[in-house]
Amino acid sequence: TGFLHLGGLRTALYNYIFAKKHQGTFILRVEDTDQNRVVPGAAEGIEDMLDWAGIPPDESPRRGGSFGPYQQSHRLDFYRSASDMLLERGAAYRCFCTPQRLELLKKEALRSQQTPRYDNRCRHLTPTEVAEKLSQGLDWVVRFRLEKGVEPFQDLVYGWNKHEVADVEGDPVILKGDGFPTYHLANVVDDHYMGISHVLRGTEWLTSTSKHLLLYKAFGWDPPQFGHLPLLLNKDGGKLSKRQGDIFLERFARDGYLPEALLDIITNCGSGFAEKQMGRSLEELISQFEIGRITTHSALLDLEKLPEFNRIHLTHHIENEGLRQKLIREVQLLVEHVYGDQQVNQEVLEKEYVERVLLLRKGHISFLKNLVSSDYSYLWVRPSVSREQLQTISAEVDEIGKLVLGLMTRQDAVLTVEELNKDLRSLQEQTKETKYSSMMKLLRLALSGQQHGPSVAEMMVTLGPQEVCGRIHKALSS
Repeated sequence: TGFLHLGGLRTALYNYIFAKKHQGTFILRVEDTDQNRVVPGAAEGIEDMLDWAGIPPDESPRRGGSFGPYQQSHRLDFYRSASDMLLERGAAYRCFCTPQRLELLKKEALRSQQTPRYDNRCRHLTPTEVAEKLSQGLDWVVRFRLEKGVEPFQDLVYGWNKHEVADVEGDPVILKGDGFPTYHLANVVDDHYMGISHVLRGTEWLTSTSKHLLLYKAFGWDPPQFGHLPLLLNKDGGKLSKRQGDIFLERFARDGYLPEALLDIITNCGSGFAEKQMGRSLEELISQFEIGRITTHSALLDLEKLPEFNRIHLTHHIENEGLRQKLIREVQLLVEHVYGDQQVNQEVLEKEYVERVLLLRKGHISFLKNLVSSDYSYLWVRPSVSREQLQTISAEVDEIGKLVLGLMTRQDAVLTVEELNKDLRSLQEQTKETKYSSMMKLLRLALSGQQHGPSVAEMMVTLGPQEVCGRIHKALSS
């Protein structure tokens, strides 16, 4: 009924981690039985986003598996025969109540300030009455008989639980007039036939679990173990806002977030791990996870911290030789996209140059797109700086230029930020009256056209000796 958001990702992630921790199988099943609410493309989008997040299902509509089909709208025969089985056993019955009657019941309940519930009227029809209504061609649905005296069950998160559903609600519809099941029947039938051992789902389903266990009992089937995950909320305790698409995964992917950062923050704000620490990989999450550590407190998500999580994971990617190659290609494409019309010199797209930029800016940037912001334009496009601009900073423009050109063309020059910082200090001592801060300001302007940014030594290491010399020559002669 919609695209994958952070709440859905959190549920999927905990199922994935649990399955992998116990050498199990992580299954994606598409529940599309409410045909009125189906969003075209949503099912494909969910699977795309699980792949993007690095937690692909082992079995799914796309991948297939031994227990397919994995889409409920393709499994209607299963539900029809299961419904027939319950009808034969007297655990379910046909209900002929019209939508108009049900609407009146609802309005009456609301008027008397009661919770709307079906009054179980058709539960008491005799076989003869049922046969007569069927012969008249009346529309019908199948309802499940809720019995009192439910047995308590042990939830993996919330411990012992039970909800006397028959006391608070009418008999639920399990098969609709269009032949589609409701969630309650479809999930029980599918979990049984797919051999599901464990279900981790949102806490909003906790009160329905007793109803599902009554269905398992009516079929004579063993239920899986259930664990209900506490809600994922905003840091102020409010619901996550779906309004502007703020929490949908497509938005985070588009904005340049790494999936690892999202997995890290939603487990960091939740529970299930011995301690909170930033920067955990998926492998670390799997090894550290213990289902018994999940608490019943809601998880408060502070999305303002997400860029910091992204910075940490981007640093890990830059440090990893294999992942760094992928980043290099992404930066090359970004540079061509942002600065292409300014006739970018092909040398700035060379792998070695981009790699040097990434390694030097590692830990300073939260997103790859930071590298193509105006602050870093000097990396990709040569600045236009006039000699007059430099002379307003220091009259010793030529002397400083010669000293730096000499340093950059020295055979034994070691181009590291540390060594260059020492060299620049000693160069400044050779000037007559220019302070070190003024000399740095002058060089920064000549090299980048900007007054702020990384250290001058880092700029020089990134640009390389040839480019530094070219820019200083250009500035002095313009």
